Amino acid sequence: MQPLKVFSVIPKLPEGLEGLWELAYNLWFSWNSDMETIFSQMDQRLWQESYRNPVWFLNHVPQRTLEELSRDAFFKERLSDAVAQLRQYVGRPSPHKFEGVAPGTPAVAYFSLEFGLALCLPIYSGGLGILAGDHLKSASDLNVPLVGIGIAYQQGYFRQYMTPDGWQQERYPIYDFEQMPMRPALTPDGQPAVVRLDVGDRPLAARIWQVAVGRVTLYLLDTNLPENPPDFRQITERLYGGNIEMRLWQEILLGIGGIKALKVLGIDPKVIHMNEGHSAFAGLERVRLFMKEHGLPFEAATEVAASGSIFTTHTPVPAGNDRFAPDLMHRYFESYARDMGLAFKVFMALGREAPHDDAEPFCMTVLALRLSRSNNGVSTLHGRVSRNMWKQVWHQFPVEDVPIGALTNGVHAPTWVAQDIGMLYDRYLGSNWREDPDCARAWSQVDTISDAEFWRTHERLRARLVDFVRERLRRQLAAQGARRQDIQAAEEVLNPEALTIGFARRFATYKRANLLLQDRVRLERILGDRERPVQFIIAGKAHPQDQDGKQLIKDLIAFSRSQGANMSVVFLEDYDMEVASYLVTGCDVWLNNPRRPLEACGTSGMKAMLNGVVQFSTLDGWWDEAYRPDNSLGWAIGKGEEYDDPDYQDFVEMQTLYNILENDIIPEFYDRGRGGLPRSWIRRMKAALKELAPRYNSHRMVLDYLGTAYSAAHGYYMRLARDGFVPARELSEWRMDMMTKWSAVQIRNVRSRVEDTLHVGDSLRVEAELYLDNIAAEHVLVQLYAGPLGQDGSFAQRQLTIMTPEGERRDGWQTFSGNTRPAEAGRFGFTVRAAPVHPLLADPHSLGLIRWAAPV
Repeated sequence: MQPLKVFSVIPKLPEGLEGLWELAYNLWFSWNSDMETIFSQMDQRLWQESYRNPVWFLNHVPQRTLEELSRDAFFKERLSDAVAQLRQYVGRPSPHKFEGVAPGTPAVAYFSLEFGLALCLPIYSGGLGILAGDHLKSASDLNVPLVGIGIAYQQGYFRQYMTPDGWQQERYPIYDFEQMPMRPALTPDGQPAVVRLDVGDRPLAARIWQVAVGRVTLYLLDTNLPENPPDFRQITERLYGGNIEMRLWQEILLGIGGIKALKVLGIDPKVIHMNEGHSAFAGLERVRLFMKEHGLPFEAATEVAASGSIFTTHTPVPAGNDRFAPDLMHRYFESYARDMGLAFKVFMALGREAPHDDAEPFCMTVLALRLSRSNNGVSTLHGRVSRNMWKQVWHQFPVEDVPIGALTNGVHAPTWVAQDIGMLYDRYLGSNWREDPDCARAWSQVDTISDAEFWRTHERLRARLVDFVRERLRRQLAAQGARRQDIQAAEEVLNPEALTIGFARRFATYKRANLLLQDRVRLERILGDRERPVQFIIAGKAHPQDQDGKQLIKDLIAFSRSQGANMSVVFLEDYDMEVASYLVTGCDVWLNNPRRPLEACGTSGMKAMLNGVVQFSTLDGWWDEAYRPDNSLGWAIGKGEEYDDPDYQDFVEMQTLYNILENDIIPEFYDRGRGGLPRSWIRRMKAALKELAPRYNSHRMVLDYLGTAYSAAHGYYMRLARDGFVPARELSEWRMDMMTKWSAVQIRNVRSRVEDTLHVGDSLRVEAELYLDNIAAEHVLVQLYAGPLGQDGSFAQRQLTIMTPEGERRDGWQTFSGNTRPAEAGRFGFTVRAAPVHPLLADPHSLGLIRWAAPV
């Protein structure tokens, strides 16, 4: 029997407590301890049971408790102050101005398949989602006019539990969105916001939810509607669930549905930021809309859409990028391509490294790269890896000229710094470290923190971590039906005063969670040292289909239960934001040992660093650029070598890991002076905070995006859109003209004024003649490409100098000249190249046209 009508029943808050709902429906509470304390002090046990979800919490607080609080003048005063604080925070006008964007209107839309914002909103799996969540939080703190677009997963990512023998199992709880800090979004005329689109030849509807993230709004799409067929209702059931077709549906929903959702909501951002290739269809839908709504030809619409798009890639291995078979794409995009006026082969070329290879799958990363004029990796090393990975997309250019830059990730300090140590920072550094974009001034005061107070605070956090692990392990064992004596033993595991090393991440094999186990004799000797005890806390999930990753977990659990582990190794199941918050604040050392260069960034170490936890990592991801050879900021495993034989690499780096652990880390940690303080260790903690905290936080990251990508993309878009997109049409015509004429361009008679020898610092003048036919000189960028040479005769480095036209053009030939200066002795070479350029063109590489001087 089904009800005729359904109602939502909520508690009736007594007079004076209504502000609790206002606090509950803004995730600012998740990085503001004063806000969270309002809820936790109402009922501490229930608050923990709620997964720190204030909406569920308020719906379950006994009415008697609410009545008592309504008579508590002190509580009501604190609540009133908190509400006022929230309103003041949210109501502050943005200092960031974008041409043509009204105050309070989003200028940028940030697309991501997952967002890790708070424990109570489980729509994330790991680093990508946490990074997206931190991006929104810093955009809020910095008051950047940005809006997020994602998916509301009914079951989120899986919850992990272990069988008695240590094999990972997955469970998928069903979440009630009515009990979470999210509300149905409304259209500008006050109607429930629903987006409609076609997936292939079938209609799909998705309701839109909104989540307040401080000053920023996140919109989430949900297909679990009665009007959708059962298979389409499952699109938003699980994050990374289902087969490859389900993944395609999710990405159609995120990209195409996300752009349509913005229109339904009356939001018109000129810039989109695609976080990973999952959202690349957003760029495609923008192209289609520019064609349909403004009558632009495909080339002009593509240039407008791409000029206003930013793409961030996070995956350093080809297999990690989504690819869809041609027949699957044909099933869902043949009619879409026809609607755009494109032959399907031309459409497929947008997502292929080799556009003419009809057998090549359609790659979402390639599509995103082609539909964005600002592309970046997430660390300096990852940018270099990405340029090499995707060089075939720009096969005419040297690898170093592939237009993929690097903007290193950061983490949101107010979220990840423990409350205890945050209060210490407030006293010694001032509160600016939380929100001030120029936080380097605040972190420069780290040395003023008392060593004794800093260390005692850290010791409290370590003890808190040990207490948390014991309770968590006890519950794990009880759920597995363990023996009573094993459950009791869990209450004695670990030592709150021992050197504690944390390792927590996704259990992909390249992250090498088992590297320590490759020399068990040595490991057991370290764990058995009673004078200088060492312990390891490990956490992480393997993908449900990753059997090798699951085996790694099982091996580690088996070792943790062995006599050799000496109750000093613990695996914590169900790694999430709560577990992470204890680990990154309570460990002494953060261990990270992926195979270089397979870690794009690795932000967990940044979170640990902000709490004074020392780094011990291979030179991969962010640590490759943060590490100092004098070990003053932490230790490195190896020197950045890359090996052809992974087994040999594992052996060499395992030996290095143990040598540093035994000879450097353990002795320094236990080298105690007067007062029992490890002075050298504390100096290392402070040095890392002073140098790294200002650089590896998400405030710096978002400001970098704002300054180097968002503002530029918005400017390009506005220039192309003026006067009804007249400049975009002109650029399109020029582009087609270049495509026709460029084949005639030639370079000849490249000459310099010296013979074979040049002194360091001398100016070298180079001239060259270019046949331009009737192409205007200002539409050709001619560059002197010079630099030192490697042993194979190729450029080891390169310096680009613009060459300028001289004299008159004769018979279509124009002379260009330029100067360069060798900075150091050695073999030096130069050549000349030319590419089309236009004032409205955001990136000359996008045309794929270039001419190099022919070797003599």
